Amino acid sequence: MGRRSLKETRQKEILMSFYQVAKKEGIENASIAKVANRLDVNPSLIMHYFKSRDEMLIAFVSFILEKYMAIYKTNGEINSKEKLLDLIDGLFSRKWNRLFNDSVFYSCYALIYRNKNFKKQFKTLHDSLRKSLVQSFVESNQHGVTAISDIDKTVEIVFNIIEGAYYYLGMVDDKDEYETKTEWYKNHVLGMLHLE
Repeated sequence: MGRRSLKETRQKEILMSFYQVAKKEGIENASIAKVANRLDVNPSLIMHYFKSRDEMLIAFVSFILEKYMAIYKTNGEINSKEKLLDLIDGLFSRKWNRLFNDSVFYSCYALIYRNKNFKKQFKTLHDSLRKSLVQSFVESNQHGVTAISDIDKTVEIVFNIIEGAYYYLGMVDDKDEYETKTEWYKNHVLGMLHLE
């Protein structure tokens, strides 16, 4: 049991270093050698935990998911309107930006068109986020906070709004424009849930 824990600890350290290199130099330039250099270890040590860069990339998706799930896990069970509103506020807040670097995330997104295994893993990440929101909406329905008739479809639409918003808002430098458009998107979702 101790060895497995040590392995997981080392892998997390390596993935965090991979993230730091990717943030500084771009994911396409983040190599095993650069990660090893940042950790001040021999590249063979990295290869002990990840047999290839591709294997490290696949594991990196779980690292991303762990960061993003922090937005969903802060609320606990969605048993009140306030908790649901907090969740929606979080989904449209800048918390995402503090959790994970956008340039690394969108570089990862570009990899889905070049690497089938990465694409499959990246889809799993998105499906996990959707599943978490489905669970939140199920809870809100059970507690009478919402009366969503088709939760799966609603979650799909909400996520498309969120993902489209972040994609576009990444190009908006004006703070007022950013805030205004974020409010539009959020209010549209609240309207869909009859929480406006």
